[in-house]
Amino acid sequence: MYKSNRLSQWFQQTVFVGPGLLFFTVIVLIPFLLGFYYSFTDWNGLDMDKATWTGMANLERIMSDDKFWESFWFTIKFTLITVVAINGLAFVLAVILVKPLKTKNALRTIFFMPNVIGGILLGFIWQFIFTKGFSTVGDITHIPFFELPWLGTPNTAFWGIVIVFIWQTVGYMMVIYIAALAGVPKDLIEAAHIDGANYWQMLKSVLVPLIMPAVTICLFLTISNAFKTFDLNLSLTKGGPGTSTQSLAYNIYAEALNNNRYGLGTAKAMLFFIGVSIITIVQVWVTKRKEVEA
Repeated sequence: MYKSNRLSQWFQQTVFVGPGLLFFTVIVLIPFLLGFYYSFTDWNGLDMDKATWTGMANLERIMSDDKFWESFWFTIKFTLITVVAINGLAFVLAVILVKPLKTKNALRTIFFMPNVIGGILLGFIWQFIFTKGFSTVGDITHIPFFELPWLGTPNTAFWGIVIVFIWQTVGYMMVIYIAALAGVPKDLIEAAHIDGANYWQMLKSVLVPLIMPAVTICLFLTISNAFKTFDLNLSLTKGGPGTSTQSLAYNIYAEALNNNRYGLGTAKAMLFFIGVSIITIVQVWVTKRKEVEA
């Protein structure tokens, strides 16, 4: 009887978990392990027979690759600015839209809608807006903001990508913050009011500590998405002018697929994976320690 029960449990687990585990192994685990191997070769991505083992040669090339480090600092700056801006703006919008406004549902939908549009399509839409729409408005109004060469210089192109990424992402984070704020017990807010706390004191000492799980999630999502930004970078600027707005993900793509240096590109991807993993793990660990229970 015991043996038949164990056999039944094993069969159920195999039926329900097996297909997912199989697909994960084939689609994620095996390519990851192969990528780790190819990062120590000079494979060109085409001929398997020419994947010669080179040891740490790719790492040495990366250390002296100026374009890689330019894209690294671009990604760091882009991530810092967008993470702060997105979470700050999303929290402000969430605080406003949990209030009993007649138009709150419509506003929530409007702010969330950009997240539904894919990054490639969004990039092409905003490329048209920056090059055609803004220039037309600038010709009519002569407002300096619209007359800037938004995708024509490294500085303005950087801020163009920042603007579009924030516009796309802030609505999703807003929804998470709204859900967290809606779950804050009303009696705690009332107790804070009775104790004489003003709005900013209540926000700092009651609301923010209680929604720290949402802050953890939003910071994790925005940090990882900002570091991995690729489709928006590809469709909006293609890393230009020159390579001035090339993100790390785009640099890896260009190295592996455009330059046919798949081994070197995979080595960069492995370093990228390790770096992002360390940063996100530290972020989650730090913010988790600040979480409190209601």
